[in-house]
Amino acid sequence: MTDAIIDALLPLVPELGWTRLALARAAGAAAHAGGASDPSLAESAFPRGPRDAIAAWSRLADRRMSEAARAEDIAALRVPARIRRVMEIRLEQAMPHKPALRDALGLLALPWNARLATCLTAETVSAMWYAAGDNSADFSWYTRRATLAAIYGATLAFWLRDPSPGLANTLEFLDRRLADHGRLSSAIARMTA
Repeated sequence: MTDAIIDALLPLVPELGWTRLALARAAGAAAHAGGASDPSLAESAFPRGPRDAIAAWSRLADRRMSEAARAEDIAALRVPARIRRVMEIRLEQAMPHKPALRDALGLLALPWNARLATCLTAETVSAMWYAAGDNSADFSWYTRRATLAAIYGATLAFWLRDPSPGLANTLEFLDRRLADHGRLSSAIARMTA
């Protein structure tokens, strides 16, 4: 039921913001669509209100991104191309909800939400790596995720400021970040060899 509430909530956020009012309306709409009649589901589904709803949306987006990547069978691609495609999927899925995402990131940027923001970022980049086929269990598990968090954060910030329709400019930006990382990794490998 929480997924249905999130799906009903996202179109309301641009007008109502990430608020308990928006959550109550979304829960009412989801309950009505599901044949239930209790819009107070928002309180039980999201006891901390908008913070819980943002976390639920992030986790739902992670699941949907992973499912889409599995459906495409991206295993034939090289690792950088897999990561690029997974990030592209994530942005494509977020496209209809760009204002809601901007508002969610604004709330997560508040100092008292720093821990939640860090946890959600870690979960998302980990989901991206797993969707791309990463099974590492050594120190590279951490370095890959830290690197991807920086690239994803920069790409997300660029996309949120990009007024052009579609993802063309954002994907060019992402390609440059991935190329920069590849050059840096190659240079480090040469220095340590």
